[in-house]
Amino acid sequence: MPRLIVIRGVDEGKQFDLSSPIVTVGRHSANAVSLHDTQVSRRHLELRAAAGGGYQLVDLGSGNGTLLNGQHIQSAPLRSGDTITLGQSVLMYTVGRNELAAPDNGLTERVRLLSQPNQALPSAIIRTVAADAGSQILSRPAAATDWLRTRLASLAALYETAEAVSHILDVDQLLNTVMDLVFKSVEADHGCFMLRDEDGNLIPKAVRYREGINRQEELAVSRTVVDHVIKEKQGILVSDVSSDDRFRGVESLHKHNIREAICVPMQGRREVVGVLFLDTQSTLKQVVTRGLDEGKFTNDHLHLASAIAHQAAIAVEESRYHEALVNAERLAAVGQTIAAMSHHIKNIMQGVRFGADMVRSALKDDDKEMLGKGWKLVERNQNRIDELILDMLSYSKEREPGIEPTDLNKLCEDVLDVVRGRANERKITLGFHAGTGVSAVPCDPEGIHRAVLNLVTNALDAVEDRPNPKVAVQAILEPEGNWAKVIVLDNGPGIAEEKQDEIFKPFVSTKGSRGTGLGLPVSRKTVREHGGDILVQSVLEKGSKFTVRLPMKSAFADPAGGSTIHAAFLPPPAES
Repeated sequence: MPRLIVIRGVDEGKQFDLSSPIVTVGRHSANAVSLHDTQVSRRHLELRAAAGGGYQLVDLGSGNGTLLNGQHIQSAPLRSGDTITLGQSVLMYTVGRNELAAPDNGLTERVRLLSQPNQALPSAIIRTVAADAGSQILSRPAAATDWLRTRLASLAALYETAEAVSHILDVDQLLNTVMDLVFKSVEADHGCFMLRDEDGNLIPKAVRYREGINRQEELAVSRTVVDHVIKEKQGILVSDVSSDDRFRGVESLHKHNIREAICVPMQGRREVVGVLFLDTQSTLKQVVTRGLDEGKFTNDHLHLASAIAHQAAIAVEESRYHEALVNAERLAAVGQTIAAMSHHIKNIMQGVRFGADMVRSALKDDDKEMLGKGWKLVERNQNRIDELILDMLSYSKEREPGIEPTDLNKLCEDVLDVVRGRANERKITLGFHAGTGVSAVPCDPEGIHRAVLNLVTNALDAVEDRPNPKVAVQAILEPEGNWAKVIVLDNGPGIAEEKQDEIFKPFVSTKGSRGTGLGLPVSRKTVREHGGDILVQSVLEKGSKFTVRLPMKSAFADPAGGSTIHAAFLPPPAES
C-alpha cells in the first residue's frame, strides 16, 4: 500500500497509509494526513489516485507552496522515494511491495531452473567477463567500443539504475525497476533476476517478457549456466547453442531453442547475491539473414548487463543490511525499554515492599505511628506507579490537542499553586512574572499545564539541595508575535552540554529512583503535537532554562511584547 512517512518536522516518525482515491494533507484535523506544523496550510495539498496507479500530487493554493524533491510544483506524479516539503515538514512517498511487483503478473511462477546432473558447461560459451567488470567499466569507460561508449556517454541505463538504487530499499521494487531499465537497453526476449536466499537457493525475481512474446510460455533457465556463473564469478554469453555438438547434453537450453543467453553474476561488495539472466530466440530464417556468425547479443551487451547487475547487487546488499539494521535497532530498543522499565518498577516495588513490611510490623506491635509512616510509603509508591502508567500511555498514544484560547499567565499561576506547599516545605523561593499578549494562546490547556508542571517539578528537584534555591516562571510573547513561550528557570547544578539531548529520551532520568524517566519525553511530545517544542539551555553550577515554545495563530495573536524575568531575582544562565 502506498504510504507517506514524515521524515522531518514536528510529526517526525508518523506514517500514513494511502487507500482513498483522494487524500488531503494539511494542518486541519479533518485531513486524512493531519500535520501539526503551523507553517502548513489547513488544506495544503491533495494526492489524487492516477489512472495507471500511484498518485498525482496537487497543491491546493497553499500559502507557503509545496516542493517535490526540492522543486516548487503545482501538480506532478509521484514516484516511490519522492520527498514532499511543506512548511517545516518533509514527507517521503513510498509504494509497497505489492504495487511494484504487479508488472510480473505471476511470471516468476513460470521460471523453471532445469538441472542436468554431472554435465559440464560446453564450449558454446564464446565470451566471458569477470564479476568485477561491472564496477570497472563504470570507472574506465574509455576501453569500451563505440557502441558502449555511446551508451555510457548518455549513461541512460546506468544513471537511471544508480538513481533507482539510491532511494529504493524494497528489494522486489528495486529489481522490478532495474529490469525495466535493462529491457530499454538490451533487446532481450526474456529476462529475470534470481536471488540467493539464506540457504543458497535461487529465487526468481522481476521477470520480464518482451512485448509480443507469449507470456504463458515457460522461461527455462539452465542450472548448468547459472552454477558456472556463480562458481566462477564470471558473466558469460552463450551463443549458437543448437549448432554445437558438445552442447546437446545440456537439454534445458537446446530443448527450448534458446539461441543466445547472457548470464552475469550479481557481484556485490561481499558476495554474489544472485544472477541476471537474459535470453533471445531466433528463427532459422533470422539466423540465415543475419549471418551465422552474428548474434543479437554482443560482447558490449554482456559488459552492460554486468555493470547493471553490479549496481543492483550493491543495492540488494544495502537493502538487506538496512533491514537487518532496522530489526537490530528495534530489538535493541525493545530490550532497552524493558530493561529500563524493569529498573524503575523494581525501585518502586522496593518502596512498596518496605512500606508493607512497616505496616506488617506495626500491626503486630500495635504501633500506630509506624503504621501511619508505612502506609504513607505504600501510598507514595502507588502514586509513582500511577504516574509511570499515565506517562507510558501518553508517550505511546497519538493525541489530538484540544485547542482553545488559553491564558498562559493563569496557567502558570495554577501550576505554581500546585507546587507551592512543597516549595515552602523545602524553603525554595518561587517567582512569577506575568507577561503581556498571552491571554489567548491557542493550545490544549490540560496538556500544556501538565508539561509546565513537569518542568517546574523537575526544577524544584534540581534546586532542593542548593544554597538559596530559586525557581522562576514566566509566560511571554515573542516580539514578532508568532510564538508564545513559557520559561522555567532554576539555579540548580545545571546539565552538562553532552547530556542535554539525552534527557528527552525515554527512561533517562537525572533523579535516580525518584523519576520515571518519561516526564520530559512526554512533555516534549505534547508540545510538539501543538507544532512547538521544548528547548533547554544550561550551564553547570549556574542553572538551567527550559522554554516551552508554542505557535500563535493570527486570529489570536497579540502584537504586544512580553517582559523579562528580573535579573535581581535570578540571573539567566549564559547561552549554551
